[in-house]
Amino acid sequence: MTEEVIDRIAKRVEPVLLNVGLELVGIEYRRESHGLVLRLYIDKEGGITVEDCTRVSREVGRVLDIEDLIHAPYRLEVSSPGLTRPLKTEKDFKKYQYHLVRVKTIEPIENRRQFKGRLLKIQEGGIEIETDGAVFHIPLASITKANLELEF
Repeated sequence: MTEEVIDRIAKRVEPVLLNVGLELVGIEYRRESHGLVLRLYIDKEGGITVEDCTRVSREVGRVLDIEDLIHAPYRLEVSSPGLTRPLKTEKDFKKYQYHLVRVKTIEPIENRRQFKGRLLKIQEGGIEIETDGAVFHIPLASITKANLELEF
């Protein structure tokens, strides 16, 4: 049920965001200690401002009220994905090629399940990361979690 709600919301929200030059990075819809929360993560070139979040909250809130996609009381939150944003799609990996990333895998690859290094390539259904003087090919299907890492 939750995935179905998220899919319907994404279909309605993405056009609204594209009209104002923003990208939908992720959606969370879940029960938390204070009730249901719908959390939208948005991004744009140069980063997100508080004004962006406020505008999206107002515009998306209107769309969701009109469409009546959620039939229970909920709180809408709009946020940036942060400096260590998650990487989920091939598009995300391409966008952040040559950046420092942290990747966790389902099964070990050369006796490792965690990798922190430079994202070199996206090819053949996977990524290549340079870490500890070696290059590892990691299939996208094997990745359980991937994030950008801060560089100093």
